[in-house]
Amino acid sequence: MHVELISPALEQDTGRLPALKVKDVAIALDVDTSTVYAACRTGLIGSYRVGAGRGTIRIPRSALKAYAIERNIPLDALGVTL
Repeated sequence: MHVELISPALEQDTGRLPALKVKDVAIALDVDTSTVYAACRTGLIGSYRVGAGRGTIRIPRSALKAYAIERNIPLDALGVTL
């Protein structure tokens, strides 16, 4: 009997796009990465840490969208899919 195994991650794929890296957001907003780090630290852009130790910061696309809307930045000017 042949059984094809499917990764649980593939079964759970809901079509959601992954969160953005700080570098991606900096490019989208045309600012330096230090500006994005500061915005995350002060809560202007919602973010979360992934990994052990210092980890890495991820920014949900919804957080970038909310940030852009609050500042009247055209969403199509960002160059990322939200």
